[in-house]
Amino acid sequence: MVTVKLLKPYYIKMNSEYIRIILAYQYFSLFINKKVYHFVPIEGQEILINRKTKQVVNTETKFAFQKGKEIIYITMKKLTSLVDFMDQLEEIIKPYYEKSIEVQKQENELNEQTELMIKELEVQNIKRLIDKSLDEHDIHTFNTLVKLL
Repeated sequence: MVTVKLLKPYYIKMNSEYIRIILAYQYFSLFINKKVYHFVPIEGQEILINRKTKQVVNTETKFAFQKGKEIIYITMKKLTSLVDFMDQLEEIIKPYYEKSIEVQKQENELNEQTELMIKELEVQNIKRLIDKSLDEHDIHTFNTLVKLL
């Protein structure tokens, strides 16, 4: 029987594609057959999560857990099958998803503002061209530009 005693990231790195949860000794421990085993960074030492799918990517990575001189290796696939591991992992990465959603909203608002500004500048430009056509007594251009407004 395997359950999670403690799961805290040492630190978290994020880019446009992935969230990387870096693990360190004393920040990750498991109960395995009622004994506490602590994570040791012998093999795998990070959890890699795809930001779009919210899925753990490195499922074949092996993690080492030690109690005294005994070392047990567990794959990420096995860890992701544990409900308490996934619950704790979700709590850890939740703020990073919320941040990305917030950033996307800000970008969308900025794009909308930019589009409005461009439309406003285009209208101002047409008005200037209308003024120019009036100054030059160019009726054909004037009529064409007025239709654009």
